[in-house]
Amino acid sequence: MRVHVVRIGNSRGIRIPKAVLDELGFHGELELVIRAGKVVLSRARRPRGDWDRAFAAMARRGDDRLVHGEQLGASGWARKEWEW
Repeated sequence: MRVHVVRIGNSRGIRIPKAVLDELGFHGELELVIRAGKVVLSRARRPRGDWDRAFAAMARRGDDRLVHGEQLGASGWARKEWEW
């Protein structure tokens, strides 16, 4: 399929036929990268979108404990002396 570069305001762009977008499931925001001189479009991933799956896998492996234990918690003074 050949497409033409068109003027869009001060920018340039291409028109992608709706049928192509529908076939790929593209809508909303996309990611655009340049690889080996080619433009590659893909669905935009949500930042941290797969963290729940990663945390579940960590729990199954028993790798979900605190690394520094008490260092991350409140100090002894904070637990005994501090008033909320």
